[in-house]
Amino acid sequence: MGVVVVMPEANAAAGTLGAAAAQSGRYFGTAIAAGRLGDSTYTTIAGREFNMVTAENEMKPDATEPQRGQFNFSSSDQIYNWATQRGMKVRGHTLAWHAQQPGWMQSLSGSSLRQAMIDHINGVMAHYKGKLAYWDVVNEAFNEDGSRRQSNLQATGNDWIEVAFRTARTADPSVKLCYNDYNIENWSYGKTQGVYNMIRDFKSRGVPIDCVGLQTHFTGGSSLPSNFQTTLTSFASLGVDVALTEVDVTNASTTQYAGLTQACLNVPRCVGITVWGVRDSDSWRSSENPLLFDGGGNKKAAYTSVLNALNAAGPVTPSPTPSGGTGSPSPSATPGGAKRIIGAQSGRCIDVPNASQNNGTRVQLYDCNGQANQAWTLTSSKQLTVYGSKCLDAAGSGNASAVQIYSCNGQANQQWNVNSNGTITGVQSGRCLDVWGTGNGQQVQIYDCNGQANQRFSLN
Repeated sequence: MGVVVVMPEANAAAGTLGAAAAQSGRYFGTAIAAGRLGDSTYTTIAGREFNMVTAENEMKPDATEPQRGQFNFSSSDQIYNWATQRGMKVRGHTLAWHAQQPGWMQSLSGSSLRQAMIDHINGVMAHYKGKLAYWDVVNEAFNEDGSRRQSNLQATGNDWIEVAFRTARTADPSVKLCYNDYNIENWSYGKTQGVYNMIRDFKSRGVPIDCVGLQTHFTGGSSLPSNFQTTLTSFASLGVDVALTEVDVTNASTTQYAGLTQACLNVPRCVGITVWGVRDSDSWRSSENPLLFDGGGNKKAAYTSVLNALNAAGPVTPSPTPSGGTGSPSPSATPGGAKRIIGAQSGRCIDVPNASQNNGTRVQLYDCNGQANQAWTLTSSKQLTVYGSKCLDAAGSGNASAVQIYSCNGQANQQWNVNSNGTITGVQSGRCLDVWGTGNGQQVQIYDCNGQANQRFSLN
C-alpha cells in the first residue's frame, strides 16, 4: 500500500522569526532594553519578529538589588509586562555573576557574600516565581582554559555554583535553570570542556540544572566552529536543554548565521536562539553591525538566511518545564502510518536497540533517526507495531515491568491506549509507559501513572 505524504505549500512558510521557530517547537528571541521601549521602530520589530525576550541588563544583580535587601523591579517589570502582553515568554538573566554586582555586594567576601548571593537569588526568584521560562542562574564562571574564574564568588568556596542552583530550584520549582557562558561553542576548547565536566558532575550527583546557554558571540577571532553541532549534541547528551542565548556575528555573516541556526535545528534539545539586540544600532557591538536588522530597522541578508533555515525545519517535540508542563502536542490516536514515539521529557524516540527483531528485545530511548526501528504504527486494535509484525509488548502487568517487542498475538499486554494527555497506557495493566531518565539507552517500562513528564509521549 502506498503512503501519501502531503508537503506544505511554499506559501505556508512563516513570515517572522518567532513564528518560523515555533513550527519546530523552538523559540527565537531577542534582548530588550527598557530604555528603548519608547522607540516605535524598535518595538514594532521586536513585537513582530520574536517570541522570547531576555532583559539586556534590567534583571542583573546591580539593577534588581541596588541596596542590600532592597529590591527594585521597576525596569525589569517594564520589560516583563511588555513581553507577556504580546504573548512572549521571558528568560531571566542573570542571578549570580562576577560582573554588574552592586557596590555593596562587591564589598563583601566569604560567608557574608555567600549569604548575600543566596538572599539575592531568593528575593529575585520570589518576585518572578512561576512567571519565567528560564533563569540564567550562574553566568560566566570559567576561564578560557577550563578552570574556574577567580571571582569574589569563587573565593567563597568551589561549591558556590552548586549552592546557587540548589537555592534556585527551591525558590522556583517550575522554571528551567541554566548555566550561561561565552566561548563554549568549540567542542575542543578548554573552556567548553570545563563547563561540560561541571554539568556532567552536576547531573551525576542530582544537582538541579536543566539547560546550558551558549552565548554565541562570534567575532573576527571567534567564528562558527566546524564542531559546533557536536558541542550542542554533547551537552544535550548529559540530559540538559541547550540554547543559543546572546547571538551576534561580526558583519552579520550570512553563512555563520545560517550555520548556527541549522546546528540548533539539527539537535532536538536545542530549544531556541536569542539574538543580543534588535537592530545594529542597539548592539553593544554596534560598530561591527552584528545583528539581523540594520540601524534603520531593515532586514539584512542574514535575516533571510535564518528565516529560510527555520522554515525548512521539521517538527520537534519540545521538552517540558521541571514542574511537568509541556508545550508538546498530545499523541495522535488515529490509526495509520508509522510515527515516531517521542518522549516529552527527553525529546528522544522509543527505539529497538540495534534494529533487533528478536522477541523479548527491550525498547529504549535513543536520538531520533528516522530509521525503521523507531517507526511505530497504531493499529485499529490498539497495537503499536514495528517492522510490520512485531508489537510493543509489556512483559508483565506490575510496576517496573519491562516493555519489549514480541510477535503480535492479539493479547491485552500488547494493546495500548494513546491518551489525549500524552500518556500511553497498557490495556492489561492500566499503567503508563515510563522512563526513569532522559539519556540514550534509557530503558522503557510500565509504572503507575503520575502525571509527570517522563510518562508523556507524542506520536508524530
